[in-house]
Amino acid sequence: MKLTRYTDYALRVLMYLGLHAERLCSIKEIADSFGASENHLMKVVQGLAGNGFVTSLRGRGGGLRLGRRPESIRIGDVVRLTEPDFDIADCATCILAPACGLTPVLTRATSAFLSVLDDHTLADLIRTPDAQRSLLKHGLDRRSGRKPTSSRGSTRARA
Repeated sequence: MKLTRYTDYALRVLMYLGLHAERLCSIKEIADSFGASENHLMKVVQGLAGNGFVTSLRGRGGGLRLGRRPESIRIGDVVRLTEPDFDIADCATCILAPACGLTPVLTRATSAFLSVLDDHTLADLIRTPDAQRSLLKHGLDRRSGRKPTSSRGSTRARA
């Protein structure tokens, strides 16, 4: 099963906001950090905000933040919200459907997939050393969300 780009971005936005919980973040900042379209992320954020996962503050000094604590955001809930359907195969139009044993197997597989996602929260994803290393890999400053400015011309003492 492959998740849609919409779901991928929804999870990325939530992780980003969770890692920057001490401040408001902008869609532009998040889009720049992931190399994503601002327009696409606006649609994703709108869906997340409409379901309480994200809070959006408008106006000068506005931005985005998590709408819930990371511990209360189950990954399975986000995936169910953002995925259009979970049909692994098109059983509805298959002539074998009435006598096919594959449909219940695929239904169980989908249930197992979602059950594993339900066992994890946003807090589980962002409180790992890997999440912190990812920020460093992308060159992001955890406090500002921006790439550090060049230190050209600085006079640092050498040891």
